[in-house]
Parts: sequence; C-alpha cells; structure tokens
Amino acid sequence: MTQLLNFFDFRQAVDYKLEMLSGLTVAMALIPEAVAFALIAGLSPLTGLYAAFVVGLVASIMGGRPGMISGATGAVAVIIAPLALSHGAEYVFAAVIMAGLFQLAAGFLKLGKLMRLVPQPVILGFVNGLAIIIGGSQIGQFKTDSGQWLTGGALLTFSGLVLLSMLIIWGLPKITKAVPGGLAAILAVFGVVTVLGLDTKTVGDLASISGGFPPLHLPELPLDMDMLRIIAPYAIVVAGVGLIESLLTLNIIDEITQTRGRGNRECIAQGSANILSGMFSGMGGCAMIGQSLINVSSGARARLSGIVAASMLLVFIVFGAELIERLPMAALTGLMIMVAIGTFEWASLRTFRRMPTSDVIIMVLVTAVTALLHNLAFAVLIGVIIAALIFAWDNAVRIRARKHIDEKGWKHYEIYGPLFFGSTTTFSEKFDVNGDPEHVVIDFAESRVADMSALEALNKVTARYAKANKKVHLRHLSKDCLRLLDRADAIIEVNHYEDPTYKVVTNQTSE
Repeated sequence: MTQLLNFFDFRQAVDYKLEMLSGLTVAMALIPEAVAFALIAGLSPLTGLYAAFVVGLVASIMGGRPGMISGATGAVAVIIAPLALSHGAEYVFAAVIMAGLFQLAAGFLKLGKLMRLVPQPVILGFVNGLAIIIGGSQIGQFKTDSGQWLTGGALLTFSGLVLLSMLIIWGLPKITKAVPGGLAAILAVFGVVTVLGLDTKTVGDLASISGGFPPLHLPELPLDMDMLRIIAPYAIVVAGVGLIESLLTLNIIDEITQTRGRGNRECIAQGSANILSGMFSGMGGCAMIGQSLINVSSGARARLSGIVAASMLLVFIVFGAELIERLPMAALTGLMIMVAIGTFEWASLRTFRRMPTSDVIIMVLVTAVTALLHNLAFAVLIGVIIAALIFAWDNAVRIRARKHIDEKGWKHYEIYGPLFFGSTTTFSEKFDVNGDPEHVVIDFAESRVADMSALEALNKVTARYAKANKKVHLRHLSKDCLRLLDRADAIIEVNHYEDPTYKVVTNQTSE
C-alpha cells in the first residue's frame, strides 16, 4: 500500500481547500475550450467535453507532473478534423485509441528523455508563441455569432466585464491567496451580470453542454488493413504532437515550481488517457499549458486539483449544465488573457543582446511558426533541427591540429574537436602528405571519431600516406572509436593495434 501511495504521490502535503478551489476554476475554464475544439474538429460538443473529463482524470491520477492539467486541445482537434470530415467520428475514436497505444510504447521505451534534446531557445519560442495563440484566440470573443465585431453598448459591456475580470485576477492575490483569483473573477462577473441583468455572451451561446456519463463505446469499424491504413497516419501525428506538448508543458511547470516531473510516466499516462478517451466517445487530447498555468498560479501543486477539475467538469455536464451555460464569456476571456500575459516570457526580450545571435534567431523563428501556423509540434521540430544544424556547423569549424616532430623524427598531429560528417573536410586539409616524414602519428586524445563520414575521412588520409610509402599511427582512441574501427577494417587501411597505449579519452596518459 505504501508503494502505491508513493507511486501516485498521494503522500505529499496537500492544501485541500486550495486544491479544490483551483480545480473548480480550471473546470470552468475547460468548458468553452473543450466545446470550441470539438466544433473545430467537426464533432459534437460532448465529444470534446468527454475527452476533457477522461483525459484530465486519467492524466491527473497517473501523470508524471502533479498539478498539470490535461484535456481536449486545439492541436489534436486540427489534426483529426480531416479524418472526422471524410470518415466520421468512429474513425476518430479508433485513431485516438491507436495514438494512445503509440504513446504507451513511447513511455515503456523511455523516450521521454528525448526532451533533453530540445534547447532552451526552442522552449522560450514555444512558450512565447503559445502565449500569443492563447491571447489571440480571445479576439474572437469580441465578435457576434455572425462574425461581426461588437459595437456600441455591447462592446462597452463586454470590454468592461473583461477588464473587471483581469483586474480581480491581478489584484486579489496581492490582498489574499485564500481564494484563486480566477475563481473570484468568474463569480464576481457572474454576480454583476446577474444583478444588473446585463445582456452579454454566455457559455450557452457556444453550444449546449448538457449530457450524461460518457458512454463506453468501442469504435464500430471492421478491424482490417484498410481501416488501419486510414487511421494510422492520424494516430502517429496525434501521438507525437500530444507527447511533445505534454512534455514541454511538464518542463515549463517544472521551472515554475522548481520541482522535477517524470517524462516517461507522463507518456504512459497520456497513452492510457487517450485509449480510454477513444473508448468513452472522446476526441483525445494532451496536456494543456493554459489550464496548467491557471492551476499552478492559483497555488495548486498536487494531483487533487486535476482530479477535482475533471470530476467537476462531469458534474457540470450531468447536473449543472443550465447554470454553467449562463456563465459570462467575458469572465473566461479575461482569465485567458491574463494566462497569456503570464505565459509570455517577458524576460526573454531583455536578453536579446546577451544571447548568441543564433539563439535569438531560433527563439524568434519558433515563436513565429507557433503563432502563425498554430502547429506546436512542427514549430518545436523546426527549432530543434535548426539548433542541431547550427551546433554541427559550429563544431565543424572548430576542429584543430597541433603539430610537432618528436626525437625520433616522427610527426605528430594532435587533433582536438570532434571528427564527424561536418568536420571531415577541414580535418583532411590539416595534413601535409608530401612534406611529412615516413612516420606520422594522428593523436585523438582530445578528439573523437563519431560516425561513418569520420571513418571515411581517416581512410582517405591513410590511403594518401600509403601512396607516398608513409605509415600512419592512430593513438589515444576512445573505446567507442575503437569499436567503430573494428567494424570498418576494410575501410581503414592501417593497423591501429600497433600502438599499445590506447586510452579512453576521459582517462588520458602521456607517452
């Protein structure tokens, strides 16, 4: 029993009142987004709400980051929209289940550690772009159902309520933290609208959220290759996007709370959540940075807040739909605008002059791609690829060779810097085959033979010396370099075993 409590982190100190109030705030903020995302995907509103409940509950219980909120997301909605349009909801449910299986596999294979490859400028660009998306998505609330901008009294009323909501969220924590600012703002705006009888947009204007408990419903599809070929591409993309967003959100919450989440457990939790979402008529989802920030900024740090948020969402659907549909959208709009302001890394703007130019370019590019395309996974991948290319270029031009001749008349080339595909040309230009003596030593004490291109470069150098009847001696290769050479005996035309003093790079000795 103790091990089970430790696994789910249920033994940590919990402020039950704060966790429950924060969860209630998050639940109210989840409703309009879940409905909107379902409509974007071409599905019924309840499909998004069921996904928010199932994914939110399972991820809160099993996930690798207490306090993080998951649910139906816009990224998943955009991906599955073409599938829903062309084949219907049953194929969407099947694709979500398959995506969950892929995510489970990623967790069991411990692929969560791949997030270490995402550099800080990419994370900053992702966060800033996401803040722009969250803030920009609220602009539509200032329009009527027909797409026209609000004018006159309607605009003044809505804007005033939004500003009131923002003011409460900003000012209340300076007075007391007993009640989350977001919840206080929602209740205050709701009270003002009710008492004054103001005519303003409400949650019910989006769609009805009334429904029952999510029905257990396995996709009614033939289990054959044709069906798998249709859903597999969507499932792969949903799985990848979901994991990228979830793990990036986990890292961001880690930084805010100064604690460390567990990426591989989060992969397993997201996979389990999506499998159950597809089985209970949900559209699938992943971690939600906006709602996670609402939760964390309200003071929640445990799993209870996420469990309460998902449970209250179901209560609203089953019992409280009529009341929740009367919530003013202005309160939720103000809440999300404040989330966007809090999400943006304003400090990143002040570090432009102190950051390397390449990092600034990467951060701005990721921000722009995220904000313009609304494709978070693609933006992150672009940033990682560009960062990797810049890193490869920087290391390619840094390879050097110190040269000296010893008492025996042998010429030594002491290589430092990695030898890989990007540095092979510079490496080859370091050698003076015609002017060198009969014996040449290439010393890798401060270098590393990294790939097949490096082996081929070594092969070409040794072949040039062999043509000139000169012998090459390779020294101080690390064990992994020796393994590469052992597998490439036909390529490297030199007996590297004649040097008895091979040492691992991290354990160098002088001859």
